[in-house]
Amino acid sequence: MIYQGNAITVARNGDDIAILTFDLKDGSVNKLSAAVVAELGEALEAVRSESGLKGLMLKSAKEAFIVGADITEFHGMFEAGEAEITAMLERVHGIFNGLEDMPFPTVTAINGLALGGGCEVVLCTDFRVMSETAKIGLPETRLGILPGWGGCVRLPRLIGADNAIEWIAGGTENRADACLKVGAVDAVVPGDQLEAAALDILARANAGEFDIEARRREKTSPLKLNAIEQMMAFETAKGYVAGKAGPHYPAPIESIKVIQKGAGEGRERAQAIESKSFAKLTQTEVCYNLVGLFLNDQVVKKAGSQYAGQAQPVKQTAVLGAGIMGGGIAYQSASKGTPILMKDIKEEAIELGLKEARKLFGKQLERGKLTSDGMAQKLSNIRPTLSYGDFGNVDLVVEAVVENPKVKDAVLTEVESQVSDTTILASNTSTISINRLAENLKRPENFCGMHFFNPVHRMPLVEVIRGEKTSDAAVAATVAYARAMGKTPIVVNDCPGFLVNRVLFPYFGGFSMLVEQGADFQRVDKVMEKFGWPMGPAYLLDVVGMDTAVHANEVMAEGFPDRMAREEKTAIQVMFENDRLGQKNAKGFYGYEEDRKGKPKKVVDEQALELVKSVTTASREFSDEDIIARMMVPLCMETVRCLEDGIVGSPAEADMALIYGIGFPPFRGGALRYIDAMGLAEFVAVAEGLADELGPLYAPTEKLRQMANNGDTFYAK
Repeated sequence: MIYQGNAITVARNGDDIAILTFDLKDGSVNKLSAAVVAELGEALEAVRSESGLKGLMLKSAKEAFIVGADITEFHGMFEAGEAEITAMLERVHGIFNGLEDMPFPTVTAINGLALGGGCEVVLCTDFRVMSETAKIGLPETRLGILPGWGGCVRLPRLIGADNAIEWIAGGTENRADACLKVGAVDAVVPGDQLEAAALDILARANAGEFDIEARRREKTSPLKLNAIEQMMAFETAKGYVAGKAGPHYPAPIESIKVIQKGAGEGRERAQAIESKSFAKLTQTEVCYNLVGLFLNDQVVKKAGSQYAGQAQPVKQTAVLGAGIMGGGIAYQSASKGTPILMKDIKEEAIELGLKEARKLFGKQLERGKLTSDGMAQKLSNIRPTLSYGDFGNVDLVVEAVVENPKVKDAVLTEVESQVSDTTILASNTSTISINRLAENLKRPENFCGMHFFNPVHRMPLVEVIRGEKTSDAAVAATVAYARAMGKTPIVVNDCPGFLVNRVLFPYFGGFSMLVEQGADFQRVDKVMEKFGWPMGPAYLLDVVGMDTAVHANEVMAEGFPDRMAREEKTAIQVMFENDRLGQKNAKGFYGYEEDRKGKPKKVVDEQALELVKSVTTASREFSDEDIIARMMVPLCMETVRCLEDGIVGSPAEADMALIYGIGFPPFRGGALRYIDAMGLAEFVAVAEGLADELGPLYAPTEKLRQMANNGDTFYAK
């Protein structure tokens, strides 16, 4: 044994090759924590000191090669400041450069995911052999940073500037065939041949078949691009990437600038340019929030896997109601491999649901993600029916009929009599109390909410709603099914609107009051889109549908009359009363025309402007800051109340639900991170000032005031 550590071992084989194996003890995956990077330095030093070696092979004993750096260390590391971060990067560059400069050929056997720092390790070796199922990539820009351990330097020299920009600015994970095509790896082989192929390459290198020095010069010398080629590669890419990334995400553009500035430099100088930009990006709020988002996502995934680990298998499911929503649920279930019955009382509804599923599978076929045979196979997972004949074998039923408590009650009590004693019933309701729907059920312990967001195939969130009598087994099975469908389930407790809609409707309440006092709704939309929302509140209401919004608002007003009931008629109600339902009938706050792709395109509608004037009681001027505060404070305050009321279990789950469910701007980290960033004392002061004028919707809770006085935050610093 040449070296033995906690995450790395190095052994010598009979052919005088050092085999360096990544195998982090007590870890399910290999991660490059500060301790592991230090170990790598020690292991490589031991390899260099070993006499008579003819080569080095890097491999992993785990399913993935290395998933990247240990992101749990990032917040603490980044707080040390730019100078300390730069010094850390220099230490890592020294270790990685030492790997690249070994006195004999080196190869990596990439058996699984090699991402971020893991990808930067493999770029250091002379050769790379990849399993057919492996993927490599540099996704750092998704965290608001850029590859800082040589990725911006080595990758362009290996695969060309154009390809490297696409990988790095896009943060993509790249399959083996694509990697071989651009020259990122030297060979792709079946997994069981991986190590033999890697050792064979070393043997051939030692036999003189490859020019190792030429390979190394290419990675350590300036990029071979003339001035015209540089301008074409970098300036064109900057324009394209800026359009895709938008103004709130600086890392993708910064990564292109780093590659461009380092293009004419040798290895060490280019690495210094990379380090400087990396350190600068770590100090931005966007980076802090995106790293926080990753950590929150891990919290949510861990909670979901704990529930799913306790669940009975869900092998056969059913959906009641075969409209667009039912068809979307059936498609999602079938596409991920869980067979589903789709039941309705009308043949035309069944056909509508099947049409929706066929349309979605057809799009996958067009994009080359499915073959015709694959589409037929997945479609066969959906079995339409007008009867309950096969419901005795169903493990879980999703009720997705119209959002009406009487109709849902009738359907749920009927289906309960047709299924086994262990079948889970889940209602896809967006607002109706689970406790209320459970009142007439004989087995309320088998019942919970399963709130999908529209469109089902796109929206990642599923709210799993626990009623007073819902059992842990019912929650676990529903979470497991949501995960099997490729969704992110978040478990919440029952209340009007649950979590997401309960938080969203105060936001709409803030919008209604702004319009009432003379704000131009089109300007409000522009301000909130500039703030980072994918669409402004008026446009979002048109997408949600005015009938849906009015119904949900009534539920909220009944549940929280002190702050959500309004005596005055709102612009939303006026639109509804004038049959302006939004996109569903091509008229709402905006008019809608079909664009070239057949999608609804919003246009100014004079009738809508006149109707809004009918509810306007004042003519005030609002600054952008005023609009943001009046929109964001009620949303954030309701999120705080949901946390305090125990509707949601943690700040991480609350924030992820808003990002996944309603498109809260990811770079702002969620409502509770947004309050933390502002500072609780300042947020409370703003909220109190608005509450004096606008009422209890804006009022901070007593607990939030105490937190502000104590200097507390929702997330530990």
